[in-house]
Amino acid sequence: MNDQAWMLETLMKILNTESPTGYTDKVAALLEELLRGLSLRPWRTHKGNVVCELGGEGSPLVLAAHVDTLGAMVRSVKPNGRLRLSQIGGYPWTAIENENCKVFGWDGREHTGCIYLTTPSSHVYKGVGEVKRDDTTLELVLDENLHSAEEVKALSIGAGCFVSLDPRAVLTPSGYIKSRHLDDKASSAILLRLAKAVAEGTLAPSRKLYLVFTVHEEVGHGACAGLPEDAVDILSVDMGCVGEDLGCDETMVSICAKDSRGPYNHAMTARLRELAEEKGIAYAVDLYPAYGSDADAALASGHNLRHALIGPGVFASHGYERGHVEGLENTYRLLEAFVQDTKTL
Repeated sequence: MNDQAWMLETLMKILNTESPTGYTDKVAALLEELLRGLSLRPWRTHKGNVVCELGGEGSPLVLAAHVDTLGAMVRSVKPNGRLRLSQIGGYPWTAIENENCKVFGWDGREHTGCIYLTTPSSHVYKGVGEVKRDDTTLELVLDENLHSAEEVKALSIGAGCFVSLDPRAVLTPSGYIKSRHLDDKASSAILLRLAKAVAEGTLAPSRKLYLVFTVHEEVGHGACAGLPEDAVDILSVDMGCVGEDLGCDETMVSICAKDSRGPYNHAMTARLRELAEEKGIAYAVDLYPAYGSDADAALASGHNLRHALIGPGVFASHGYERGHVEGLENTYRLLEAFVQDTKTL
């Protein structure tokens, strides 16, 4: 199996491991297993991030991706046994209507269900299309023969139980990857591919490298704590935005110059752009007006780091997302060039 095929196989494993923010132990354990399988020695911070040193000397660089995802939590159990939800992460309610999901009971059992409009049938209710979608009009219906709150609570399901959304991960013959949670599991698979190359000796970094997989990015504080103390730079590898007034598409690597929290470090951003030009990598430099990253969180919490952001182009972010193998490949190539770069910033 070549490295790209290994990356895609690994991506599917990560995508199919549930990890809404706050319920990430399973995916963290998977990351540790994958890294140990490469003869590396990862550790988990008290907060839950997975960290791994890859070796190298001087000017320590953190490469950060996140494995927590959008999801939901049970807010309350309705008298009829349906579940009212509270969002985890920022997404439009319309993005989860008619989505299959899992509910994790307090006793550890998993239960399947689907998220429906409270008035879902156009044969029964008039004006279904005009109903505003929010937490009062969408509800989770368990795949159980239940009709009361007491029956649901007997399953150890109630307020505070986590809900994960079915990723519906698909790799098409044309190279498109369609799935929820490409933000940011696509970049996590890219970082694991880099770890594999370093571990096997096919890539020699020009500086000390750390991988940090955060588990609270979707709620804004993933990299606020637990970063290696000797780090001087952080490169967040997250999704690249695709849409109106942006240059990136799914086949490119996006280099973000500015997001909602402000500009990224100019020297790092400029060097990433230069390397993309030198290596003939398909890229775009873009600004993301409604975006924040782990690199932002690190600086906001007081870390004294230079920071930058890249990632594969992802269409329909925070919905049923779409990327492309070429976008992952171009991101990996730029990352590979950057960690081997000997030019002083």
